[in-house]
Amino acid sequence: MHRIYLAFLCFFRVLFGKPLPEEVALPAPALTPALPPAAPAPSAVAPKAALPAPRAPVVDTSHGALQLLGMFQREGRLVDFLRESIDQHDDASIGMAVRDIHRGLRKVLDEHFTVEPAVDGDENDSFTVDPEFDPGRIRLVGNLVGKPPFQGILRHHGWRASKVHLPEITGAIDVRILAPAEVELA
Repeated sequence: MHRIYLAFLCFFRVLFGKPLPEEVALPAPALTPALPPAAPAPSAVAPKAALPAPRAPVVDTSHGALQLLGMFQREGRLVDFLRESIDQHDDASIGMAVRDIHRGLRKVLDEHFTVEPAVDGDENDSFTVDPEFDPGRIRLVGNLVGKPPFQGILRHHGWRASKVHLPEITGAIDVRILAPAEVELA
């Protein structure tokens, strides 16, 4: 019955140029009965209220991150490696494990990303930071005194993703499953 009431309420509000009730944007379980709007006094002429601004769509940005983490798990068992304590293992066995993990992770990186240095220059060479530098691309470390241009040593050239080639996610894939459980049948 409440939906029928809301339908009539919305119809008459649109018909008379009044804003829609906020509750029509809420999910069905959160709806509460609303009282009809009070009729304006016959002598008062109210200006037409503007419709509320449309809400921006909610974008779930975790899908790409979960997809990448799933690929790192599938090819390099990254989650297994990070979740396991390595304190009880000697350096030689850790080194052997890391070699396989590195191979798998690099495969994912090479197949799905094109990365290049964030700035041109060789590491440990002299580097000039221009006054218009982008702090998202260049991080200044050390003794920061004065104003740019700065003269320093390029310790790391950084990385910039120039292309990303992630597979399209279909509705049938649950990206929260980073790796399926494996059950060996006897």
